[in-house]
Amino acid sequence: MSAPEGIIAIGSDHAGFELKEFIKETLTQKGIPYKDMGTDSAGSVDYPLYAGRVARAVSAGTHHRGIAICGAGIGASITANRFRRVRAALCVTVEMARLARGHNDANILVMGGRITPKETASEILEAWLSTPFEGGRHKHRIEMIESVNEEQS
Repeated sequence: MSAPEGIIAIGSDHAGFELKEFIKETLTQKGIPYKDMGTDSAGSVDYPLYAGRVARAVSAGTHHRGIAICGAGIGASITANRFRRVRAALCVTVEMARLARGHNDANILVMGGRITPKETASEILEAWLSTPFEGGRHKHRIEMIESVNEEQS
């Protein structure tokens, strides 16, 4: 598998900290650069701060992709998807990760630290990193998503 372009932003709250550290090790082993956006311990913190940091970096274009992790992944997903140009996908299966990339061009992978075993997380990450966006009919749908965002501005 070839590494995606650029540096991946990664962040978690306390409930996702252990999984984030595991994902960082996996990225390092694959030679994929990342920037840790926090948190730096398992001490209680608020997930919107860290999911927001990841999403802001992707939205601004300073990082082409991101990974956000909280307890179930739901809060991080909701937070990240509030940012323009962010397509955050909460993936709990490998197939969801493939579809998120192939059909939705998901640029942020979200996982739940309390619900996703490390082995499964590794497989999800691999699928998300290696699956290309299919384009075609899906490109039009991505454009529609962006236009819905613009209409609400």
